[in-house]
Amino acid sequence: MEQEILTDLAVIGGGTGGVAAALAGVRMGLRVVLTEETDWIGGQLTSQAVPPDEHPWIEITGATAGYRAFRRLVREYYIRNYPLKDPLVSAAALNPGNGRVSLLCHEPRVAEAVLREMLAAHASSGRLRILLRTRPVGVESDGDRVRAVQVADEAGRATLVQAPYFLDATELGDLLPLAGVEHVTGSEGAPEKGIPHALTGDADPLDQQAVSWCFAMDLSPDTDNVVPRPASYDFWKGFRPDFWPGPLLAWCDVYPHTLAPHKRSLFATEPSPDGRDDCTLWNFRRILDRSLYADGFFPSDVTLVNWPHIDYWLGPLVGVTEEEKARHMQGAAELSLSMLHWMQTEAPRHDGGAGYPELRLRGDVVGTASGLAKFPYIRESRRIRAERTVTETDVSVAQRKGLGAARFGDSVGVGSYRIDLHPSTGRRNYVDLSTYPFEIPLGALLPVRMENLLPACKNIGTTHVTNGCYRLHPVEWNIGEAAGALAAFCLQRKTTPRKVRAEERLLSEFQALLADRLGFVLHWSEYARLIER
Repeated sequence: MEQEILTDLAVIGGGTGGVAAALAGVRMGLRVVLTEETDWIGGQLTSQAVPPDEHPWIEITGATAGYRAFRRLVREYYIRNYPLKDPLVSAAALNPGNGRVSLLCHEPRVAEAVLREMLAAHASSGRLRILLRTRPVGVESDGDRVRAVQVADEAGRATLVQAPYFLDATELGDLLPLAGVEHVTGSEGAPEKGIPHALTGDADPLDQQAVSWCFAMDLSPDTDNVVPRPASYDFWKGFRPDFWPGPLLAWCDVYPHTLAPHKRSLFATEPSPDGRDDCTLWNFRRILDRSLYADGFFPSDVTLVNWPHIDYWLGPLVGVTEEEKARHMQGAAELSLSMLHWMQTEAPRHDGGAGYPELRLRGDVVGTASGLAKFPYIRESRRIRAERTVTETDVSVAQRKGLGAARFGDSVGVGSYRIDLHPSTGRRNYVDLSTYPFEIPLGALLPVRMENLLPACKNIGTTHVTNGCYRLHPVEWNIGEAAGALAAFCLQRKTTPRKVRAEERLLSEFQALLADRLGFVLHWSEYARLIER
């Protein structure tokens, strides 16, 4: 017999945006149901195992108070539980892995523990209910409103969730087609306005950013940790994309800005001239730096592999059959394991010879028996057709010509990141463009027709190109938190999201709530908004 749950807000998808949305909802007094496809909440931060990609000012501004609290709690977790060499290290300065890509490179299992801690009291109060290993399978709608969403767990047991508001925080925007929400996928074409880097011909819904199935590894000297040879290893070893400088399984990729060959090594053999050491893959997303902790406590660093060499672009996950989606998921997993097997057996060593059999897969760090993350790293989702779509001409330095990013009177947050498009399933190489620090317009969170379903992650009104800068961790958190707060505001004011944007008084009240109660930054300072990224 199908179970039924009646709640105030249903957040379908427990990724970074979904968790932020649920937090906003319960903090504003709502009863919230949060579903998650895996057994870890947190999405990119946890089940996808990717430490946050952030802007340079994240320690002081440019994110919500909720996101900054998460960052602080991650550091405090390490300070409380790990034998730091410097016991007086500041909770405002610790970078647990000293990875080059972020000021906060941490283990995914720590992030999951922190998010659980942030939600714990609300779950104990009964205000928050979390359904793990659960995904949406059906929607009941009445015109422009969703009445209920049917979700099912791994055993096929169904639950009907009824609520006045629903948020789609799934990694691929799975609720949008189920609810009949107008949406787009893939790359826009030349006729579209405001997208200089769109395809030169027609739009291609199947041209989507690569996914990556990440994994953690450490070093165990004098041991053989070679993983079984993947079934597709020979294919990947011989795979030479025509837009790539050589084999995909190699110590070479490309500089995203110039597409010139970029020679790499696993470990540093000599200092980089500019001190960045950007040729060394080991330090790129290192999530545990043993030198920070008591001597001998950790036998090795732990690094997270999210490198260009494991970007899978042979086919998309959206707009194809479930069978084809599963085939591409398996292909992404086998590519990652093939890269690891190559590193362990055939890769040229920095000290001569071939292969690093001492590389050890750390499934315990990512919470799996396979050693791979629980879910592939998703860079692109279905995107709603929105009241306001953010385009390249809103944020690109080349297009804005010194003006800074577009100012939005309906801003519900800010972010900053380059337009960072990885190789796509249309066999296009990187598109990497400078941007100005940007704002998140409320109009990008409003579907053109549906009244009570809102996007809460990478599925807002962006283009394929601008998704490349709006998809990162702090921005997704901001989007989710804004969506959760908007649902609560509308319930409390007995209004609708569309009226909030359209009526000046309601919009001002909502923006004041975000800024004063939830600690949102709605606009960059004039100085910051003119700095190029």
